[in-house]
Amino acid sequence: MEQVIANGLYLGAQYALIALGLTLIFALMNVLNFAHGQMYVLGGFVTYTIYGQLKLPFVVALICSGVTLAIIGALMEKFLFRTVIRRSKREESTMLLAAATAFFLDAVMLLLFGEKQRGVPKIISGVFISERVILPYDRILVGVVAILMIAAFMVFMQYSRPGRAMRALAQDRVAAQLMGVKVERYSMIGFALGAMLAGVVGGLLVSITGVNSGIGGPISIKAFLMVMIGGAGVVGGAIAGGFILGMMESVGLATLREYGDITYLAIFALLMIFLSIRPHGLMGKPWG
Repeated sequence: MEQVIANGLYLGAQYALIALGLTLIFALMNVLNFAHGQMYVLGGFVTYTIYGQLKLPFVVALICSGVTLAIIGALMEKFLFRTVIRRSKREESTMLLAAATAFFLDAVMLLLFGEKQRGVPKIISGVFISERVILPYDRILVGVVAILMIAAFMVFMQYSRPGRAMRALAQDRVAAQLMGVKVERYSMIGFALGAMLAGVVGGLLVSITGVNSGIGGPISIKAFLMVMIGGAGVVGGAIAGGFILGMMESVGLATLREYGDITYLAIFALLMIFLSIRPHGLMGKPWG
């Protein structure tokens, strides 16, 4: 049981960090970013290139992943999503744009890196062994870094001026604009921050799971699962959804292994039952 909990916490920390970026973009702009998984993959490839190929320090590679994705996210918001939102009142327009962006990033990464699985040397070697828990030190490090980043994100959103402005936008966009909040500026900052979080997680996990150009879609599906569990647009819900999904996956892999790879089949079945009872998620509100 202790091993299952440890694995669940490790998975939950990284999943929560992925979901935070997606739910932040949705809360600020009402945009379902279907390219979120591709941003994760691109962050992994940036770390692979800088740390695995150029042999620069891992911390440098991780910072480069975050900065690169933040710049890409800011450019996407300014030149793509902002334009579509301004010209079209239909929500489907942003969904189609996000889907097209995901396909475009998939094609670019396939062209640049091919289909092969890419990996980098371990950040830290060794395994923590106790009577009931066995966990590699690199997984412990990644989990701790992810939890620290979640805490830093919460502090930033609670106490910084941009964080308060983005919270105001998420609560009432029109009222925030009337109070002097620069909607376009903080929407771009929020999109950049959400993309940066995806890139950093991709950079962290490339040393453990590796990365390839085909995993963007499955990562996006997991991110949407977490957002649906916690409640769309709710930061606390994204964190809760991440840890719940991590625990469910850990329990499923431990208990359903003898029946084959049906863990996610069971998770999707439970999610359908849950959403039929509470369609707005754990922390979401029926009115939005």
